[in-house]
Amino acid sequence: MSEKMNVESFNLDHTLVKAPYVRLAGQKTGEHGDEIYKYDIRFMQPNKEHMEMPALHSLEHLIAELSRNHSDKIVDISPMGCQTGFYLSVINHDDYEDVLAILEKTLMDVLNATEVPACNEVQCGWAASHSLEGAKGIS
Repeated sequence: MSEKMNVESFNLDHTLVKAPYVRLAGQKTGEHGDEIYKYDIRFMQPNKEHMEMPALHSLEHLIAELSRNHSDKIVDISPMGCQTGFYLSVINHDDYEDVLAILEKTLMDVLNATEVPACNEVQCGWAASHSLEGAKGIS
């Protein structure tokens, strides 16, 4: 990696990553002073393992819905294309320990879930691709 790239994760040496972990991957300030913090939530070891799509998809739905029960600072939860983790974006909340607490509470909710939120053709673009048990296994 000789040349710096525009995407933060493309500048990360994935051979040095030790999953699982949560790290601050970026921070941006809006024109009106709002701060957006992006966290790399890594579940799987890059280039060694990955989440299967139905489990990843269900975990995305679960975290996206359930995390908002613990914080109104959640902007977005997005799966990584490499299927090793997620990005979590929060607004005006730079407390790393609290982000960890929110994630811990959310993952406990996932383990106790009895269904995947919005797992139907009206609310989801690929409703056939879900696995609640797979999502729980990742958590």
